[in-house]
Amino acid sequence: MSAKIRVLLADDQTLVRTGFRVILEAEGDIEVVAEADTGHEAIRQAQLTEPDVILMDIRMPELDGLSATEEILRHAKPPTIVVLTTFDQNEYVYRALRAGAAGFLLKDAPATRLIAAVRAAATGDSLIDPAITRRLVERFVEPAQPQGLPKKLASLTDRELDVLRLLARGLANAEIAAELVVAETTVKTHVARLLAKLGLRDRVQAVVLAYETGFVGRGHGS
Repeated sequence: MSAKIRVLLADDQTLVRTGFRVILEAEGDIEVVAEADTGHEAIRQAQLTEPDVILMDIRMPELDGLSATEEILRHAKPPTIVVLTTFDQNEYVYRALRAGAAGFLLKDAPATRLIAAVRAAATGDSLIDPAITRRLVERFVEPAQPQGLPKKLASLTDRELDVLRLLARGLANAEIAAELVVAETTVKTHVARLLAKLGLRDRVQAVVLAYETGFVGRGHGS
């Protein structure tokens, strides 16, 4: 049997952590290895337990989740961090994405979505609704208006640019594969290569960059 997905729960509300633990540990492939109720404790437990995935609340005492996220992601081979949020925290979520969080999950999300998000985070695939990510980026990014291809994207091939454009539209790997009429494994290869060339951690950061450079405009994917 493959190793379990190791999860750290960071939230200052005991009931939230307990509820998440019960839901996640009912799954045979997920193990909650630690809990934290402050940002400082989240950093400490991340170093002690080396989880695969951290569910990180934004608002915590002593040190908030954004600062804790930034600190944890400075280390080599950091875990994937999914930010826990509510509908009224869009600006914080965007800052978390810029800091390197892989995505976000609403605190009141159904159990099935929580489980799916943890599993996706552990494999590096999409773990949030891409349409929500796009709305956040469109709200908080002021895109450039470049003439021609942005310099930051000059190293990408035409096909990698196609993939980036579709990522920014919110398409998952399977949908991109269908759009480009290629295998899904080919799309994963293109995504990995464009992330490496651009020095980005994940596809969410790629979406942010696509908007910031003006490669993708507000409200559309071209």
